Amino acid sequence: MSNFFHTKIEFLKGVGPQRAELLQKELGIFTYGDLIQHYPFRYLDRTQFYKIAELDESLPYVQIKGRLRGKELLGEGRKQRLSARLVDETGEIELVWFKGVKWVEKSLKNHTDYIVFGKPTEFNGRYNIAHPELEEVTEQKPTNAFLQPVYNTTEKLKSFRVESKTIAKMMEVLLNMAAPHIQETLSPDLVDHYRLIGKREALLNIHFPESAEKYKAAKFRLTFEELFYVQLRLLRQRVVRRVELKGQIFKNIPTLNEFYKNHMTFDLTNAQKRVVKEIYKDLTAGKQMNRLLQGDVGSGKTIVAFITMLIAADNGAQSVLMAPTEILADQHYQGLKKFADSLGILLGKLTGSSKTKDRKVLHEQLRSGEMKMIVGTHALLEDVVQFQNLGLCIVDEQHRFGVEQRSRLWRKNPQIIPHVLVMTATPIPRTLAMTLYGDLDVSVIDELPAGRKEIVTVHRFDSHRLRVFEFIRKEIKLGRQAYIVYPLIEESEGMDYKDLMDGYESVRRAFPEFQISMVHGKMKAQDKDYEMQRFVKNETHIMVATTVIEVGVNVPNASVMVIESAERFGLSQLHQLRGRVGRGAEQSYCILMTGYKLSKDSKTRLETMVRTNNGFEIADIDLKLRGPGDLMGTQQSGVLDLLISDLAKDAPILQEARAAAQRILEQDPQLEQDQHQNIRKHIQSLSANAVNWSRIS
Repeated sequence: MSNFFHTKIEFLKGVGPQRAELLQKELGIFTYGDLIQHYPFRYLDRTQFYKIAELDESLPYVQIKGRLRGKELLGEGRKQRLSARLVDETGEIELVWFKGVKWVEKSLKNHTDYIVFGKPTEFNGRYNIAHPELEEVTEQKPTNAFLQPVYNTTEKLKSFRVESKTIAKMMEVLLNMAAPHIQETLSPDLVDHYRLIGKREALLNIHFPESAEKYKAAKFRLTFEELFYVQLRLLRQRVVRRVELKGQIFKNIPTLNEFYKNHMTFDLTNAQKRVVKEIYKDLTAGKQMNRLLQGDVGSGKTIVAFITMLIAADNGAQSVLMAPTEILADQHYQGLKKFADSLGILLGKLTGSSKTKDRKVLHEQLRSGEMKMIVGTHALLEDVVQFQNLGLCIVDEQHRFGVEQRSRLWRKNPQIIPHVLVMTATPIPRTLAMTLYGDLDVSVIDELPAGRKEIVTVHRFDSHRLRVFEFIRKEIKLGRQAYIVYPLIEESEGMDYKDLMDGYESVRRAFPEFQISMVHGKMKAQDKDYEMQRFVKNETHIMVATTVIEVGVNVPNASVMVIESAERFGLSQLHQLRGRVGRGAEQSYCILMTGYKLSKDSKTRLETMVRTNNGFEIADIDLKLRGPGDLMGTQQSGVLDLLISDLAKDAPILQEARAAAQRILEQDPQLEQDQHQNIRKHIQSLSANAVNWSRIS
């Protein structure tokens, strides 16, 4: 693309420095390129005209054509309003203005034909439209039917009179100037194969569609292009890694064999065996492994991680397992220590609360190579932590760590980049995994360990609380434990804290015979750990908590999870919370408590939870309900930076785009063939840190 699109937005006619500053702050629009890619989020259908007699209050917006017959100013001072009559062959309607009345009154022409657009409301048996949009019908401006774009704006922009219509006017000016500068960014064979319209035509018709068909063609073209470039970027990274990044070869497995024979007290599931084979194949290929391991809560990812660490140790390399919280790091450490001890392997733990004297010993053992495995938190990233030969990095709950944090870990072996295994218990929908982690190879553990029973999930209304409490009592008398979780919504922590305290009091009154723990975000870390530990040791029977336990301790004895105000949680959060129980051999239960007033989305979430335990199915539905940005949290929204695609709806286009990118890279990895020059030229025009390669740059 030419430098035309780098022009600062303030130079566009009708913008100027003050509006430019607002557009930058509020919408991130700095250049012509940014503005042309500020796509409408919906369209008002201006293709249909109503007769006045057909009007009905249930219609959102209507368009009518009629003649202006009479206008008058009514009322005094600030309460002054302007009223005008519009008639057609079927009746008449009143048009009303309460703001800018003098200016509007001057511009209205009596006995003139107008197109009127607005929301009809009924008052005293007659229809009126307040603050309608008006357009005079002239020979130059006949009654053309069209789809009118509606652009995202903000309250602040509106207060400075930058509304959707203002943006549309700017866009019209820009598109007229930009047309000669818009170049094709896809190869001719892609355009032919997928019957795509040209880039210029697509941009014109996404903003101002000539027809519904042209809009669809423009939307498909721009969505395909965006997803194609996302996939091309990820697949090229993967090719580079496979060709250029060497990895240590880990072929020897004597300790692993001993572990299998003499120390494992359980059998691996078929899914775990398959994943271990995939990992071993990577570790012996001489290339750097970069694998994502997905598996639901309790599916046995940690033991797969330990087996991978054993393979590294068998080949003289060290490994780290990094977790996002101290509680999780500690849980991994406790779980793996008994295996490491039985094999005579030194396993360390390093977190923010590790004591200075312990750290010194750890640092020395890592530098000398005496310590082969270490589990920890962000503390592992500190510069003082040095290794003799770091060969494997395992990152748990990967989406909680930024790219920069992870690369600090890889740089701890300057000789040869470590193998990478990324684990997550947050099931990621396939479309999202392909877009976020398209450069990783993916393994899935889709089977629960033997003896694990599916968690029974039910939805109960608040009026059934006494029966629910009775059920909890029965389970505790059988020797089990229960969680009762209250929502935490950040905006109103005060209110939630009150909810939790009220809940705690009512639970204490309902169960005077049982010991109760309480954990919430406002507690000091050591108090939280103390309460958690009491529950782990079965000294308390019920844990009343906020969502701080979502990713937390493993208590096989807990068999009941009650989620209060379940309608206030997202689907993936409900699924994560449910995963806190069902860790032992006993049947476990999840009870979703709500009031009777439920939105359509809330009902869908609750029905999904009751119907299935499959994390991937749940993640797909969650993506449809919430969109990708919310699903991955703030760290990942920047990674996506999508302008027009919707991963919840565009999965089929994503599959096609990935297949197309793969085909092209297989035929022409360096994009040197003539037919791929458009793609090559476009990529070369981008800045080095561009995330979305389909952007006009």
